[in-house]
Amino acid sequence: MAQKTGVSFSHRFTKSLPVDFRFMGSPTSDPIGYADVNSENNGVSCLIVPENGDSGGKVVERIENGVADSDQVNEDSPYSGNVMLVEDRPSVVNGDIGSAPAPLPSVSNSNIDRRWNDITSYATKKSWFQLPSGNWELGRIISTSGTDSVISLPDGKVLKVTSDSLIPANPEILDGVDDLMQLSYLNEPSVLFNLQYRYNQDMIYTKAGPVLVAINPFKKVSLYGNDYIEAYKNKSIESPHVYAIADTAIREMTRDEVNQSIIISGESGAGKTETAKISMQYLAALGGGSGIEYEILKTNPILEAFGNAKTLRNDNSSRFGKLIEIHFSETGKISGAKIQTCKLTLSRVVQCAEGERSYHIFYQLCAGAPRALKEKLNLKDVDEYKYLKQSNCYAITGVDDAEQFRIVKEALDVVHVSKEDQESVFAMLAAVLWLGNVSFTVIDNENHVEPVADESLINVAKLIGCDSVDLNLALSTRKMRVGNDNIVQKLTLTQATDTRDALAKSIYAYLFEWLVEQINKSLAVGKRRTGRSISILDIYGFESFDRNSFEQFCINYANERLQQHFNRHLFKLEQEEYIQDGIDWAKVDFDDNQDCLNLFEKKPLGLLSLLDEESTFPNGTDFTFANKLKQHLNSNPCFMGEREKAFTVSHFAGEVTYDTSGFLEKNRDLLHMDSIQLLASCSCHLPQTFASNMLKQSEKHVVGPLHKAGGADSQKLSVATKFKGQLFQLMQRLENTTPHFIRCIKPNNFQSPGSYEQGLVLQQLRCCGVLEVVRISRSGFPTRMSHQKFARRYGFLLLENVASQDPLSVSVAILHQFNILPEMYQVGYTKLFFRTGQIGVLEDTRNRTLHGILRVQSCFRGHQARRYFKELQRGIATLQSFVRGEKTRKAYAVLLQRYRAAVIIQKQIKGRSARKTFKNISDASIVIQSVIRGWLVRRCSGDIGLVKSGASKANESDEVLVKSSFLGELQRRVLKAEAALREKEEENDILHQRLQQYESRWSEYELKMKSMEEVWQKQMRSLQSSLSIAKKSLAVDESQRNSDASVNNASDDREFSWDTGSNHKGPESNELRPMSAGLSVISRLAEEFEQRSQVFGDDAKFLVEVKSGQVEASLNPDRELKRLKQMFETWKKDYAARLRETKVVLNKLGNEEGALDRVKKKWWGRRNSTRYT
Repeated sequence: MAQKTGVSFSHRFTKSLPVDFRFMGSPTSDPIGYADVNSENNGVSCLIVPENGDSGGKVVERIENGVADSDQVNEDSPYSGNVMLVEDRPSVVNGDIGSAPAPLPSVSNSNIDRRWNDITSYATKKSWFQLPSGNWELGRIISTSGTDSVISLPDGKVLKVTSDSLIPANPEILDGVDDLMQLSYLNEPSVLFNLQYRYNQDMIYTKAGPVLVAINPFKKVSLYGNDYIEAYKNKSIESPHVYAIADTAIREMTRDEVNQSIIISGESGAGKTETAKISMQYLAALGGGSGIEYEILKTNPILEAFGNAKTLRNDNSSRFGKLIEIHFSETGKISGAKIQTCKLTLSRVVQCAEGERSYHIFYQLCAGAPRALKEKLNLKDVDEYKYLKQSNCYAITGVDDAEQFRIVKEALDVVHVSKEDQESVFAMLAAVLWLGNVSFTVIDNENHVEPVADESLINVAKLIGCDSVDLNLALSTRKMRVGNDNIVQKLTLTQATDTRDALAKSIYAYLFEWLVEQINKSLAVGKRRTGRSISILDIYGFESFDRNSFEQFCINYANERLQQHFNRHLFKLEQEEYIQDGIDWAKVDFDDNQDCLNLFEKKPLGLLSLLDEESTFPNGTDFTFANKLKQHLNSNPCFMGEREKAFTVSHFAGEVTYDTSGFLEKNRDLLHMDSIQLLASCSCHLPQTFASNMLKQSEKHVVGPLHKAGGADSQKLSVATKFKGQLFQLMQRLENTTPHFIRCIKPNNFQSPGSYEQGLVLQQLRCCGVLEVVRISRSGFPTRMSHQKFARRYGFLLLENVASQDPLSVSVAILHQFNILPEMYQVGYTKLFFRTGQIGVLEDTRNRTLHGILRVQSCFRGHQARRYFKELQRGIATLQSFVRGEKTRKAYAVLLQRYRAAVIIQKQIKGRSARKTFKNISDASIVIQSVIRGWLVRRCSGDIGLVKSGASKANESDEVLVKSSFLGELQRRVLKAEAALREKEEENDILHQRLQQYESRWSEYELKMKSMEEVWQKQMRSLQSSLSIAKKSLAVDESQRNSDASVNNASDDREFSWDTGSNHKGPESNELRPMSAGLSVISRLAEEFEQRSQVFGDDAKFLVEVKSGQVEASLNPDRELKRLKQMFETWKKDYAARLRETKVVLNKLGNEEGALDRVKKKWWGRRNSTRYT
C-alpha cells in the first residue's frame, strides 16, 4: 500500500475541480498549460565565466544581491516552501549554450516538439529549466525583465535565461498525485517529477488517464498479498495498482458481458512478466474455488524456464509473446484457460552474446537433475556444452537453478504432464545440448564434411531414438529430387553446421509448442463455454541496441502493431466516437504509426514482402536484400537507407538502425526434409510428433512471390510470414475485447533499486504514448454514458416528473436539476459525454440518495419485522406455556409415581435391613446373655454339680467348652470395639485417666486379696492341722461307725448330702462304711475348695479386664468387686464352720489311721497343687 503522505490530500482535493479551474499564477486563457520543449534553442543568455581554469567552465552569471532578491520573492510567492527537487545538477555547460541539448539515442524530437505547442505565457514563480544534459531542474524566478528571467537553481547557481525556455511547475499541493490527469500543468518535467516523487516512496503505480504506469522498483515492495487483494476487492483502497486494473476487468466482464484484455507492454527489464503474474494472482484469488486457478499460476514457472533467458538488460527476459486467455463460468469462477504464444526467439538456442544466457531450462537441467537422470541422459556441466559456454555466463546472481528445476518439475506435475513425458522432454533438451557438441571433419578437397563419430553424436542418436548412421547422413548429406531421379549431395562445413543448428532449433521450437499444447489440454479440462474471458498479454517490448538484427526487426514490428492497437482504442476510436455522436470537439493531433505499419506490411513492396521474396532466391544475400530495400523504399518517409547492409526505420518509439547480416538465413526455414524424415524414423514419440507437425506445416503452400518452383523447401512458410500470421491472430483476439493497458517503465539500465534516470524514463513515456493519452483525455470527454443507461441510473433523483419520459428528456432534466455547467458535458446522438470529475458528482448524490432510501427502508422494514416478531413471540410464548404446562404435569405425575415406588422400595429395603440388624443384635445379645447367665449359674450353683455322675460331668465339660467358644467370640468383638474407641481421641484421654484411677484402686484390691490369701493359707494350715487331729481321732475311735446319721443330719442343715452308698450291703461294706463316709466328706470339701478358688479367680480376672477396657460388658466393676468380696467372706465363714464340724465328725469316726493318712495326703496335695497353680 502506498504510504500516507500529503499526496492523498491533493488527490482528493483535485478530484472535484472542474477541468478549467485555474490555480493562482496559472495562465488565464487556457485551462491547461503545456510547456514548449524546443530543443533547438534553450533560451539561455548569460555570462561565461570559466572557473579553475577548466575549459568546460560553467555558466554562472552572478547577479548582485541575488540572494536577497530571492528571499523577497519567496515571501511573496504563494508556493514558497521546501520543494523536492529531482536531483542536484551542475550549472549549464558553456559549450552548449545556444545549441540544442544532446538528443536521446534513437529518438526523434521533431514530432515531440509539436506536441506541446499549446503552452501559454508563463506567470508562476517556479519553473522547470532543461539543462544541456537533457535533465530538468526546478528553479525559482528571482526577477523578470522583458523576455529574460533570472532563476535560482537548487545548488545556489543563478542563471539568466529567456522566459520562453521556462516551463511552469505545479504547486506543491499536487506533488505525488496518483493520476497524471490531476496535474495543473501537464508537461514532461512535471510528469517526470511526479513519477519520481512517487517512485522514491515505493509508490510504483501511477494512473495516466485510462493507462496504468508501473515503474520497476528492482526490489520487493510491500504492495501485494491477500490483505491487498481483499482491500481492492472491497474497494477500500482506490490507489493505482495492478490489482485495480484486474478488478476493473473482471467487474466489466461480469457487468457488460464483454471479453476483457490486459495488455502489458514495455521495454525489456521493465517488469512485464512480473506484472502479468501479479494480475493473474488477483484473478485467481477472485475467481478461484474450482482448483484450475492453481494450475494456471503454475504455468508461469514452465513458460519462464523454456521461454525466458538472461540478456544484458534483464535477467529474466521473455523471448516470446504470451497471451493467456482465462475463461470464467456463469458464477464468476475460473473454468479454464488457453495460452497462445508468438514467435520464440530460436537463435538464442544456438548462439548467445557475451554476458547473456540461453534459455533457463538448460542451466536448470544441468544443475538440478537427479543423479539417476544425469546418468540416463549422460549430462555434464554447463561449461562442457558449446551452445552454453560461448557467452561465458553460466549463472544469475541470486538465482538457484537447482531449486528452479525442482519448481519446474512440480509445475509439470500440476499441469498433468506424466513422468514418462517429462523424461522425454528432458531427453530432447539433452539432445539439443549434445547437438551443439557435434563436430565435423573435412573428407575431401571440396570442403565436404561428415560428423565425427564421437560421444556427442552417439548421445544425440540415443536420446532421440535413431540410428547413429542415419543421423550422420542427415547432418552431412542432402537428398535432392531432379526430375524422377534422387541425388545425394554432400554438405560443406558451413552447410553442415547450419543443418545441425537448424535441427537443434527445430527440436526446441516444437518442444516448446508441444509443452504449450499439453498445458492447454490440462487447463481446458471442465471448461464451459460462457463467452466470458479475460486475456493477459505479456510480450517482448521495443528493443534498440547498438546492433539490431532480425530478432529486433520482428520484435519491433510486433510492438508497432500493438501501438496501433493502443492508438486505435485510445485515440482513433475516441475521436471517431465524438464525430459519430455529433460532439462539438476540437480534434487533437497525435502521432499515428500507420505509415510505419504500411512500410512493414504493404504488398508487394513492403519490408516483409521483399524479405520473403529475397529469401526464395538461391543466390540472394543480405547485401542484395539491403540494396533492394533502398531501391524500392527510399521514398517512404519512415525508411532511410544506410551504408552497406544497414537501413533505418522510424518507429513510433524512435529511429532504429538494422543490420541485414543474417536476415535471409534466419528468415529461411533451414530444416531440410532429410532432417524431418530422420525425426519421423525415431523410436521416441516426441520426435515423431515433431516431424508430423513439421510435415503438416510444409504442406501449406505460399501464394504470391514465395510460390516459386524449386522443390518442397521453397513451399514452406518463412519465419517472418509465420510470425506475421501469429501476430495477426493475436491482434484479432485482442480486437474482440475491451483493453486495459499497463505500461511498464524501467527507471535505469543497471537494475539498481532507487535509481531514476530522467532521460531513460522520458524516452519510454514517449515511446508508449502515455503523455498523449493524458493530454487527449484531459482535453476531451473521458466519461460517457448512453441516454438510456444515464436515465435508468439517475432518473430516480428527479424531484419532479418530466412530461416526456424518453431517456434524452430525462437525462437533460437531471443535468439541469444538478446545475451542471454546459461546458462540462455534451449531449450526443446516443450518449452523454462528460469532462473529468462531473459524473462523480452525480454518483455521490446517487449513492447518498440510495443510502438514505436504504436507511428509510431498513428502519421501516425493521419496524415491521419487530412488530411481527413481537406478535409471533407472544403467540409462541402462549403456545409454549400450554405445551410446557402439559409436559410439566405429565412429568410430575411420572415423578410422583416414581417417588411412591421409591418410598415403597426404600421401606422394604430399610425394613429388611432393620430386621437383619435387629436379628444380629438379638443374636449377639443372646450370646452375651448366655455367657453372663452361665457365669451367674456357675457362680451360684457350684455345689449342684457334685451330685452328678461322671457322665453328667462330661456333659458339663462340653457345655463349658461351648461357652468358652462364645467367650472367645465375645472377646474378639470387644477387641473390635476397643479399636473403634481408640479412634476417638477426646474420649481416650478421659478413659486413660479413669483407667489410672482404677489401676490404683485395683492395686489396693490386690493388696487386700494378698492379705486375704495369706489369711486363707493360715486358715488352710489350721484346717490341715484339724484334719490331722481328725485322722488321729478316727483311728482311736473306730467304734463309732454308726455316726453317719448324726453327721448326715448335721450336714443336711448345711445343705450337704452325705449319702455314702447305702446300697452297699454285706458285712464287708458295713465295716468300711464309716471310713468311706469320712473320705467322701473330705473329698467333697477339697473339690469345693478347688471349685470356689477357680470361680473366684476367674471372676476377679474378668472384672479386672472389664475395668481396664479389654472386655466390653454392661457391668460396674467396683460394685461387682465388692459383691465378690462379700461372697468370698460369706463362703469363707461357711467353709470354716463346715471344717470344724467335719473335724468333730471325724474325731467321732473310728477310721483307721492309715486310711486317714492317705486321704489327708491326697486331699492336701490336691489342695496345694490347686492353690499354687
